[in-house]
Amino acid sequence: MTDTEFDQIDLKLLALLQQDSRATNLALAEAIHLSPAQTLRRHRRLEELGVIKRYETQLNAAQLGLTVVAFINVSMERGHLRDLSKFRKMVQGSPEIQECYSVTGEFDYILKVVARDLRSLSTFLLDTLMKMPGVSSVHSTVCLDEVKETSTLPLGA
Repeated sequence: MTDTEFDQIDLKLLALLQQDSRATNLALAEAIHLSPAQTLRRHRRLEELGVIKRYETQLNAAQLGLTVVAFINVSMERGHLRDLSKFRKMVQGSPEIQECYSVTGEFDYILKVVARDLRSLSTFLLDTLMKMPGVSSVHSTVCLDEVKETSTLPLGA
């Protein structure tokens, strides 16, 4: 995929889809000044290349009662490579965990977690995360206010 080049029309199409993934093919075609058939071909090509990973609906967590967002730094015990697959499976299976990154530095992983309230977060930390084999330490930071949240990539289109 890194060998594939994207022209300004591709980038414009991607930018439009980031703004509104439900835009009709006709609306996209008008915006990028191509025929609907050409637009659809480009759109499908971007999907097939994996540039467009998926389409999803972004929900308002607070409106649904999920009022706590926390970032959790996790350190793993050294020499416990067999526990990494268990940890990763737990991450994949935990709906509270929205994002997980393996990182360099003082910690091994950073998790973004949503919870109904502080008690729910505490339960997740104590009963799930800290009981995982191989987890040596957990440091959590609770968000006070969301200043910016986006999944839009800077395409330069």
